[in-house]
Amino acid sequence: MISFASRCLSILALSLLLAACQSAPHGSGATTDELLGDFRLLEQSLASGQLSEAESRLKVLQQHASSDARLERYQRQLAEAYLRQGQTALQTGDLDRAAKALGQARQLMPQAPALTTGLGGAIAKVRQTELEAADLASTAAEQAAAQAQAARREQARQLHLAAERQAAAIKATDHAPTQPHAQPIDPTAPSSTIALPMLDNRDNQGLYRLLDAVAAEVVECRCTVAIQVRQTGDYLWLAPLLKARIERLEPDFSPAMSQLLEPEQTPRLLLSPQR
Repeated sequence: MISFASRCLSILALSLLLAACQSAPHGSGATTDELLGDFRLLEQSLASGQLSEAESRLKVLQQHASSDARLERYQRQLAEAYLRQGQTALQTGDLDRAAKALGQARQLMPQAPALTTGLGGAIAKVRQTELEAADLASTAAEQAAAQAQAARREQARQLHLAAERQAAAIKATDHAPTQPHAQPIDPTAPSSTIALPMLDNRDNQGLYRLLDAVAAEVVECRCTVAIQVRQTGDYLWLAPLLKARIERLEPDFSPAMSQLLEPEQTPRLLLSPQR
């Protein structure tokens, strides 16, 4: 009787033990299946290039299963994905995005600095190139500004010299002695011609002496004056010189003056007496 009861208790204990053994793996399998789904979502985020989403999923898994051996592998994959993103950004010239991706990769794999050395060196080289280009541009701008300032100073110097030459010419004209009429005109003729070869020869002193004589003729005979020149600039220079001499002789007399352009002929004056 006692032996039978002992056998029954032994069988019952064995059954409970088997039941416990069967229930334990079932609960562990449920936990494994749940993590497997999260890891698959993480893989999908990595595969589709959604790195921010993948990083968020990785952080959740690290909080709930920090000892899972698979985390390190996915962490490395995410770091490598960020490095690829940084290399692509660097190739397209987006230096800021490349640097940001490099920083994210370094945060994910701080224990493996060699992993990010290549991209970090490339970014540093590009930055150095940009700095050197900026320095060259700044130097070029400074040189251009210095050259422009030097050009302005030279222009001012040339203008000053031209003003001095002009003042000297006027002074020489004012003090030039009055010469006898070099080429007296015929008051009875409709007009008289006086050649001005010294205008072509740039013989200013000879020209000034001739204009002194012409001014006296114009005043005496009340002539109108036609100034024949090769270019307008010569007329604009010659007419005031003759007019100034006429006004010195008779301030109230202002003869009619006109311009004749004859580029192929020697400059000359055409004087027409009015009395």
